[in-house]
Amino acid sequence: MRFATFGDGRQPNVQATWRMQRIILVALMLTACVTTCAFAQAQPEENTKKPGRLEVYPSTVELTGAKDFQHIVIRSVGDNGITRDVTDTATIESGDTNVVFVSDGRVRAWGNGESHLAVTYDGQTLQMPVKVTKVEHQRAVSLRLDVIPTLTSAGCNNGSCHGSARGQDGFHLSLFGYDPNGDHYAMTRELPGRRLNFARPAESLLVKKAVGRAPHTGGKLFDLDSHYARTLIEWIERGAPNDPADIAHVTHIDVFPPDMVLTAGGEPQRMIVRSYYSDGTNRDVTELATLMSNNDVCARVDTSGRVTPGQRGEAQLLARFDVHSVGIPVIVIPADAPTVSPPQPANYIDEFVHKKLVNLRIQPSDVCTDDVFLRRAHIDLTGMLPTPEAHAAFIGDERPDKRARLIDELLQRKEFVELWVMQWAERMQIRSTLEVSYKAMLLYYNWLQERLAADMPLNEIVRELLSATGGTFTSPATNFYQLERDTLKLSENVAQSFLGARMQCAQCHNHPFDRWTMDDYYSFAAFFAQVGRKPAEDPRETIVFNNRNGEVNHPVGNRAMPPRFLGGPAPDIKGRDRRVVLAEWLTSKDNDMFARNVANMVWAHFFGRGIVDPVDDVRVSNPPSNGPLLDALAERLVAYNYDLRRFVRDICNSRTYQLSAKTNPTNAEDQRNFSHAAIRRIRSEVLLDCISQVTGAPNKFKGLPLGARAVQIADGNVSNYFLTTFGRAKRETVCTCEVVMEPNLSQALHLINGDSVNQKIAEGSLVKGLVDAGKPPEAIVDHLYVACLSRVPTDTERTKLHEVLAMAEDKTAALNDLFWALLNSKEFMFNH
Repeated sequence: MRFATFGDGRQPNVQATWRMQRIILVALMLTACVTTCAFAQAQPEENTKKPGRLEVYPSTVELTGAKDFQHIVIRSVGDNGITRDVTDTATIESGDTNVVFVSDGRVRAWGNGESHLAVTYDGQTLQMPVKVTKVEHQRAVSLRLDVIPTLTSAGCNNGSCHGSARGQDGFHLSLFGYDPNGDHYAMTRELPGRRLNFARPAESLLVKKAVGRAPHTGGKLFDLDSHYARTLIEWIERGAPNDPADIAHVTHIDVFPPDMVLTAGGEPQRMIVRSYYSDGTNRDVTELATLMSNNDVCARVDTSGRVTPGQRGEAQLLARFDVHSVGIPVIVIPADAPTVSPPQPANYIDEFVHKKLVNLRIQPSDVCTDDVFLRRAHIDLTGMLPTPEAHAAFIGDERPDKRARLIDELLQRKEFVELWVMQWAERMQIRSTLEVSYKAMLLYYNWLQERLAADMPLNEIVRELLSATGGTFTSPATNFYQLERDTLKLSENVAQSFLGARMQCAQCHNHPFDRWTMDDYYSFAAFFAQVGRKPAEDPRETIVFNNRNGEVNHPVGNRAMPPRFLGGPAPDIKGRDRRVVLAEWLTSKDNDMFARNVANMVWAHFFGRGIVDPVDDVRVSNPPSNGPLLDALAERLVAYNYDLRRFVRDICNSRTYQLSAKTNPTNAEDQRNFSHAAIRRIRSEVLLDCISQVTGAPNKFKGLPLGARAVQIADGNVSNYFLTTFGRAKRETVCTCEVVMEPNLSQALHLINGDSVNQKIAEGSLVKGLVDAGKPPEAIVDHLYVACLSRVPTDTERTKLHEVLAMAEDKTAALNDLFWALLNSKEFMFNH
């Protein structure tokens, strides 16, 4: 914590008692000569626009002890949504100066009691309740509450310094202070007399290196008169004690304000961080928290919490203190950006999308044409292209609800189920291995397909999967526990597949960019510590059962970790299978993590990217592009009892899904707010099926009859050159990154020179059949365009093709060349 300063900027002696500090504060008050504090009143306000709604953060202040303080942020929110920091120009008046006063931009304690601060700006006044207790008490500097946060804030224990796996220059600290006892030993007892000087604390090597008075690889980190140095010196003066076992710990942190909408290159905005402790107290830790931005070009934050807007865009500001991380969204828009008026929403999805676009001053694109929608819906819902007959029927349909009717029709087709079986099979790693025979794998795949085809709710499928017990033949879901037998990796897979959380970092240290700690990691893994396996009568089968024995030990202290839900409490597991307890919690309607993850996964299929992207990397530092939208989708999915078809119907009927890929001047650069359709390369299995469909040349895959679709392949280890080249997932991991959607040169060369297109055109003999049927060249051209691209040629294309065909001696060869060109076109390979 910072001490009060004298008027000339000098710092008081660190050994000053609380009584001395109160005298100093009296001097500050007398210097001000007023009980009403106005910050920087001599500086005129540059922006004279109407301030709008006045907001004060935090809404209440609680101070404990003479040295406690609290920064405040005062802002004005205009009718256009833009937020302006007016802390420097607002007037703050204490309701009782014997209890509380304001100095140097901070609310400070004077005496025990309750009062308020009246904040006034441009005719508006808000009152902030203030409570002060224990002003006669001076809390001693603590290792966990002060010293380690100081080292973390200064960067001493990060991964590039002493927090690295091997430390730095012989001094090793735990990364971000996850092991306070180990850090205490390293500082005080590892090399006695070297790092700490109890006779002259300011001469301690720990201090001298940090303030630049001794050679230091990391350079100078802070000044000797800074609050960082004073904290370390005061701790050493007290004998550098460790904390008692019952020391208060941080329960959570808040960041204020909760969001920002700033103008590009405009005025900065303050942010503050407040931590809450298990003893009921709280304090301002802005200067001790680690603050960062995921987009410095858009919004940059310094160590004091000052946020400076840059170019137009979005950023997430992350505040990390102790083991807790909280992020707030920042939108930066041009000062002269006009407001936009989105069209009428089709459903709740559009309402949330439009609200975000209004803040960004982005006008969504127009709705796509019927041709585009027909092709898009068929590919997304069935993994197939519309036939020329389906195209003619849809284009000729004049009913206003024909798109909704088409969606309902496609949702009932078996191809819809097959498409989602493939995606969930990737999450469940369905493949044959040394531990899982081909028979067991096929039974596992059929188990999943039967449940999706029967419209079993998604949460019930996952609950049955995680609770599975029995033989891998008789109870196929148990193969999930055969595909990954390592307890830690199994727990990581469950967290990533069904909660979207990548826990791997927390195995060795507290996650630096998320809320998960090592305790969270090993307590979650403990749910799988008692999975037993034994051979069955058939040597190809394994029995999976509850072994009722086994624990997961924490590497720090080697203590057995009790099972605990991620972000939740430790459940009562006495006499129960731990996996059943976990499955019930994970898939319950009260667990928004599961609902949000499933909703995000489904959304990503239809838009090419998730609201959180990647979809299996949900963390504080990777926030959703539209949090309220994701919350609404998750709530609706739960309300629908995890009915996949009903949920997909909402998405496809939204105006957002039906937008054109053509952009306008306001959304041309938008890639994350769904203001226009994304141009998406068709995934490998679907692309091969589409080529086979339009050419009429069937595929043959292992274990499937001739003519089966690539989407129907059960085994992740079954593939061919085309599927491998275009990025089919091998299902070796649960990571969504296994599915490669980015185009590359190998794919283009294979389509041009490989046998997938040339051979299938020859095998299918589509053009020859049309010629033999007496179709004129112009009609065949139209047929090929509709079959491949779901549209007829444009007038320009028709004119050029007419000239080419007129000069061709072999009309069939020329039409086959056109067919080849269409199958190699970007318009065919991409969904748009």
